Amino acid sequence: MSPERFLRITGRYPSLHLAVVGDFCLDRYFDIDPTLQEVSIETGLPVHNVVGTRCQPGAAGTILNNLVALGVGTLWPVGVAGEDGEGWELLRALRRQPGVHADHFAQAAGRHTFTYSKPLLHHPGRPPEELSRLDTKNWTTTPDAVSAELVGHIDRLATRVDAMIVMDQVDRADTGVVTSPVRERVGRLATERPEVPVVADSRRSLRGFPPLVFKMNAAELGLFAGHPVTTDAEIHAAAADLARANGRPVFVTLAERGIVGAMPSGEVHHRPALPVRGPIDIVGAGDSVTANLTAALAAGATLPEAMELAMAAAHCVIHQLGTTGTAGVAQLQAVLFPD
Repeated sequence: MSPERFLRITGRYPSLHLAVVGDFCLDRYFDIDPTLQEVSIETGLPVHNVVGTRCQPGAAGTILNNLVALGVGTLWPVGVAGEDGEGWELLRALRRQPGVHADHFAQAAGRHTFTYSKPLLHHPGRPPEELSRLDTKNWTTTPDAVSAELVGHIDRLATRVDAMIVMDQVDRADTGVVTSPVRERVGRLATERPEVPVVADSRRSLRGFPPLVFKMNAAELGLFAGHPVTTDAEIHAAAADLARANGRPVFVTLAERGIVGAMPSGEVHHRPALPVRGPIDIVGAGDSVTANLTAALAAGATLPEAMELAMAAAHCVIHQLGTTGTAGVAQLQAVLFPD
């Protein structure tokens, strides 16, 4: 990619309208000073004294954060929070970001706000040390009324978006945002507006999803192939087969080996990961890839160009320690064109 082409693609980001449909959580960081550790008089257990807290959107919100960092002009999160303090914090974190409009974000009584609580010990001169995380999730099926409300929001956005991301982050099917009715609706959007990239990712596998632009890892690709895929040849062949079957591009992330992208025509491309420089933290790297692939495709990038931008973003994010990082256009430019 030339510098001129980079500027042409990223220069379109401020005019884009994107929706992120999925499981938004509250990422709540507790910054702990280990020099202030005490022992509880009542229990005899260690007391970790928190000297700072940080709240930001996580899970699907991490994708949104990356789109904000890229300067995408209009962003609609479509998700659900509980009517609880964590829901208030999540909505506040969403609304304070530039370009984000939370009027399609639901709140539901009786549902917990999906929350990751992350205690971090800060040692001088060392990367933060994460203690055991405390998670709050929903373990019961999402009520039909909530699914219907989410489908209604997607209906209202269907003709307004240049691209849509669908992020399924929950451990049990149909306990989050991406329920069966939601999957069916985004599938119809992809059929009704084939020019609009609808990119899907799921931590449980995309099996059962309608034909969308799939982003997955090699283990998930193996589920579609019916056998493990490990070699480059196996991954390329399985990705091409799935892209042909779906009639949509397929992206397969390979950690330090980079990313593979396959077109419905059977054409396959590979872009390597960039070399690391010092300590890394891989949290959020996959979400940065999803955000950058989608924004680039919506802005008219070719498949290889979108993959190149995604690898630059992942490189930026993994070098941000103690947080779920993001990468902006200036950071991508510095990585891709260091001279």
